[in-house]
Amino acid sequence: MKILLLNLILLCVLTVNAKESKEDLILKDEYNMVVAKDGSGDYTTIQDAIYASKSFPYQRVIINIKNGVYKEKVHVYSWNTYVTLIGESKQNTIITFDDYFSKLNLGRNSTFHTSTVLVEGNDFVAKNLTIKNASGPVGQAVALSVNADRCYFENCSFLGFQDTLYTAGEGFKQYFKNCYIEGSVDFIFGEATVLFESCTLNSKTNSYITAASTPKNQKFGYVFKNCKLTADEKVAAVYLGRPWRLYAKTVFINCEMGKHIKPEGWHNWNKKEAESTTFYAEYNCSGEGYKPNSRVAWSHQLKKYQAKKYKIESILESNSGKEKNKWYQNL
Repeated sequence: MKILLLNLILLCVLTVNAKESKEDLILKDEYNMVVAKDGSGDYTTIQDAIYASKSFPYQRVIINIKNGVYKEKVHVYSWNTYVTLIGESKQNTIITFDDYFSKLNLGRNSTFHTSTVLVEGNDFVAKNLTIKNASGPVGQAVALSVNADRCYFENCSFLGFQDTLYTAGEGFKQYFKNCYIEGSVDFIFGEATVLFESCTLNSKTNSYITAASTPKNQKFGYVFKNCKLTADEKVAAVYLGRPWRLYAKTVFINCEMGKHIKPEGWHNWNKKEAESTTFYAEYNCSGEGYKPNSRVAWSHQLKKYQAKKYKIESILESNSGKEKNKWYQNL
């Protein structure tokens, strides 16, 4: 009799638990998730939230991340389109890892495996968070790799040394607004068309800010508008850019340049032919580092009518059809 009673009690408990689990599953919003290290959210790691995200969803997947230091590599896969990561605060929502070239030792292309965050899903958005490669000055070590189209970053920090930010994808369009980006050698590099608006670019060593690899037939490469160029103490000799590939395009418009910017401005990376194939230009900049009369002869100071073509609509117009032309609005 006692055994029968115990079995009945156990059956009731299992039935209630199963019902609660089913209700939890139904009530959980798969388009709105919360990540919290203390267990108060839906997941304790960002990657687990990515794993749980629908593939090719019909609406945006919002992942809210509570303050905390998340030591993990995050991979947003190509099927994870329309993902948004929103941090509780830029200062205290930190994604960090410490991979670098010689640590991974995967051959000549090890750099591209070092990313703390790798985005491959189109229409990605990130706001109010920090992405960091904590390796320090040990060579190539990427904080963020973006190999996706129509990606938007607002009020974020990207911290590292060499190769902090990799913007990849021939023909891809990416937009960074009100962001802080720091590094040493070539800390912004890649082939995508990218608009940096009202961003701070901080150089940690005497080096190069950009290393664009713009494809030959791509109209725009890197465009910096209303940005501020700063440097750590004792940094006194920084170039605006050098060409990773021969047709690099980089333009600074209405930017404030600190005294750390070298008078000549641009470097040819010891490729004499690059002087006739690159397009490096400035317009209406200011600050002690803006010395247009001292720039290398093969760079350009734009006229007003030339600068007018660098409108957001022209730079970020999507290659994916009319319905996505204004993808950068209302994100």
